[in-house]
Amino acid sequence: MRPESLSPLSLEEHRQLGEEIKAMSRRMHELAGVVASVYGPNNQAAFGFLQLVEVVDRLQKDLQSQAERDLPGYPVNGFYF
Repeated sequence: MRPESLSPLSLEEHRQLGEEIKAMSRRMHELAGVVASVYGPNNQAAFGFLQLVEVVDRLQKDLQSQAERDLPGYPVNGFYF
């Protein structure tokens, strides 16, 4: 892993990244639902989407925590969810 950045993202950069991540997360959840409904929940592709959705959810939590560390005192709640 890379050492922590000495130049964290700005408030606006976190806002923009958050919008992109939220949109991507919504789309991945939608696609996971489509694949599961077409092939069934026990299908390998559906399982892959389930894993992807879990990773994206974890990424959102990690980025939200990072925004809180990068911008102490700023209202950053909801940037990534």
